[in-house]
Amino acid sequence: MLKKTTSSPVWLFDLDNTLHDASHAIFPAISANMNIYIGRVLGNGTTPATQEAIDAARLGYWKRYGATLLGMIRHHQVKAADFLRETHDIGELRELVRAERGLAKLLRRLPGDKILLTNGPSRYSTEVVRYLRLHRHFTHHIAIEDMHVHRQLRPKPSRLMLRRLLRRHGVSADRCILVEDTLDNLRSARQLGMRTVWVTQYLRMSDPIGRARLPKTLKRPGYVDVKVKSVRQLPACLHRLR
Repeated sequence: MLKKTTSSPVWLFDLDNTLHDASHAIFPAISANMNIYIGRVLGNGTTPATQEAIDAARLGYWKRYGATLLGMIRHHQVKAADFLRETHDIGELRELVRAERGLAKLLRRLPGDKILLTNGPSRYSTEVVRYLRLHRHFTHHIAIEDMHVHRQLRPKPSRLMLRRLLRRHGVSADRCILVEDTLDNLRSARQLGMRTVWVTQYLRMSDPIGRARLPKTLKRPGYVDVKVKSVRQLPACLHRLR
């Protein structure tokens, strides 16, 4: 259970590209698996779909639904568990994970409860957070399999899912601080009344297929309360999140 003290914040931490550098090796590995999977689904049973068709599906579903997986479920009757298992089968983490030191110390320093809130699957995110030795610092771990509303999968940036999270844990939006790299997710949280922190140091591309590079200067949108390069800067920003 979360602490009921109204003065203590509840931190909602994203995982990939927030607590570790997923763009370094993990996202490329997942992306390659996703291309294979989608190519097989869109193919004719013998020959996989072309890369052009795969890219169009990934980008189109991502823009329309906020996640490629949702489009694959809706239009191709893909089972979420199969998709997540195959796309996140990436081998030994020690060859892939890159993260800053001092993250456990950082989480200890921040007042209030911490919830891990990730669109990654449970098995993958559990392995990563344990590899980083951060699992003991989270009171709850919410992965994509936990993000169903009315029997429909609703991952971030779904406001329905975020509202359900607030009700389930008995906290008000104004007590919560979402720490994220993805602006769409931060926008949804802010619309519900949460405070928002944008983490930027691991961002390289602005689309899921790795074609659109980010601008060199990343301006802070109005729905972002605090923009930081690293989560290790959070203690210095606490006064701006009250």
